[in-house]
Amino acid sequence: MGRLDRSEDEGMKMAYVTSQRAFGATAMAWFGDVVAAWANARERRSVYTRTLRELSSLTNRELADINLSRSQIIEVSHEAAYGK
Repeated sequence: MGRLDRSEDEGMKMAYVTSQRAFGATAMAWFGDVVAAWANARERRSVYTRTLRELSSLTNRELADINLSRSQIIEVSHEAAYGK
């Protein structure tokens, strides 16, 4: 009877460990997705700030040459990074 109790305990531990591994795999996948989304957002933000900085450094004449006004710089920068 004592041996039967140990088997039940071991079975419960096995089920618990198996459950933790499945959760751990899911958590790692979720964490990987979060990191990938963060990296993507960081890259898009980098494109936005670089475009904004470069367009802002142009003179009004240079902006007119590419058919832009100062009021469009934020919109164009946002579109370059995130799309329409």
